[in-house]
Amino acid sequence: MKVILLADVKGTGKKGDVVEVSDGYGKNFLIKKGLAKAGTASNVHEAAQKKASEAFHKAEEIKATKALAESLNGKSVTVKIKVSENGKVFGSVTSLHVAESLAAMGFDIDKKKIKMDPLKNLGSCPAEIRFMEGISAKITVVVEAL
Repeated sequence: MKVILLADVKGTGKKGDVVEVSDGYGKNFLIKKGLAKAGTASNVHEAAQKKASEAFHKAEEIKATKALAESLNGKSVTVKIKVSENGKVFGSVTSLHVAESLAAMGFDIDKKKIKMDPLKNLGSCPAEIRFMEGISAKITVVVEAL
């Protein structure tokens, strides 16, 4: 019996896969529990269309992410922070501060994607923005006094 999996089933397959299972397992377990639906011709065609659509959207997302990484690569971000009279920094510059500075430049980047050590002195330091597996951009963070 052919079924289309609606959820990941250990030992059987991943969500969206069209798999061949025994009649009893398909009818009495997978379909009854809502883990799969019958693999009729129209359902199989619909699942194939859905998979193709998801692949297309994933490719478009990767393309847009690569373009964003290219536009950010090599940029310099300036972060202003309070310092004492003798040049000692109050607190430290974190990825949140860098994300806010990037937002002011027009880039909407999540602070969790920015990989850097907290900066506790004035000057510049490299940072990396990891968008997804294999796509990243290197920027320079410049810390200045307010």
